[in-house]
Amino acid sequence: MRVLIVGAGIGGLSAALSLHEAGIETQIVEAATRLDPIGVGINLLPHAVRELTELGLGDELAATAIPAAEMAHFTRHGDPIWAEPRGIAQGYRWPQYSIHRGELQTILLKAVQARLGASAVRTGTAFESFEQDGSGVRARLRDAATGTFETVHCDVLIGADGIRSAVRAQLHPGEPGPLWNGVRLWRGLTEGDPFLSGRTVAVAGSNTAAKLVVYSISPEAEQRGRALLNWSAEVKIVDDGITQAPDVDTRAGRLEDFLPHFADWRFDWLDVPAMLASTERILEHSMVDRDPLPFWTQGRVTLLGDSAHPMYPIGSNGGSQAVLDARVLAFELSHAAAPEDGLASYDKARRETVNSIVLACRDMPADRVLHTVHERAPEGYERIEDVLSAEELATISGAYRQTSLSDIATLNERPSLTVRS
Repeated sequence: MRVLIVGAGIGGLSAALSLHEAGIETQIVEAATRLDPIGVGINLLPHAVRELTELGLGDELAATAIPAAEMAHFTRHGDPIWAEPRGIAQGYRWPQYSIHRGELQTILLKAVQARLGASAVRTGTAFESFEQDGSGVRARLRDAATGTFETVHCDVLIGADGIRSAVRAQLHPGEPGPLWNGVRLWRGLTEGDPFLSGRTVAVAGSNTAAKLVVYSISPEAEQRGRALLNWSAEVKIVDDGITQAPDVDTRAGRLEDFLPHFADWRFDWLDVPAMLASTERILEHSMVDRDPLPFWTQGRVTLLGDSAHPMYPIGSNGGSQAVLDARVLAFELSHAAAPEDGLASYDKARRETVNSIVLACRDMPADRVLHTVHERAPEGYERIEDVLSAEELATISGAYRQTSLSDIATLNERPSLTVRS
């Protein structure tokens, strides 16, 4: 079996490693001419860390990432609302990792090149279209430098080419573009002092107005007694429901466009405006997703990761679900009598599960609870129990279980998805 993967992101590279492990010949094509370690931080949930560990990447992750100890929510004044352990402290056999997205992609890329060969990833090669019949798929590719076209034959085509997936566009012609919830995001990295436990994923405010997420991502900085802080600042710009996104591109952000929303956010554990102002490079983009699809797979062609299910960056799901897609896809293809059967089984195993996460991320009860705290106690409080009932606090844990957290016993005890040729 020969598989062509479009896109060399987290999902595409994870799929290549998993398919190679199962003895399936794999090639990746990537439109970008260079694969530089760009971006900011992400969190990898324990179920994704398990899969990457079973791919033999556990040591590299441990050397590059910070194991998150807890997730904690605060008001815009820095008052504690709710906290819960994460990863091994929560009972999982695998940690939750906070890591630079570019460094994670580099770990995956180096593993692909080492195991599949230096030519396994063809950069500067854009996917244009495909045709398929019972004997296979013919993918039309364009060389970015010369503009020349070629046709590549394969048994399976996987679209892992992101929220603007060209493979998805051919599978679902006429589909509306990405959807926006009215929130703009600014992201950045800056070195500072450790806060709280030093390994806390902290969330303050709510996305009904302004919200901050911040956590550490560098073991090297931690060893020096410092912290490389990854932060995300969200501001509600438009409040008229979900609309067509004005744009989905990431661009250079300006501090003056969002700092006023956080100007008085000085907590006893973090000076937010000082952290934001010390950031040299700021990225800006809209919070977008796409409506869930009725199918990912058509014959010998399927979708994976953000191509299949772009979702709001809530609950640390984007990269983690892409890794799970990759592992399940390789497992099902390796056990199927025919490529079409394997892709159909993969679609059945993953699509509805992840579609439900996409919709849950649009309606996070945690944010409603955080907004309720602001409405009931706008100037702060001494005890959160005086503001929220036990049932209201429990909805935060329930929301994360719905979107992000596998049942601990189920994950710890289920059989491995590893398939070795």
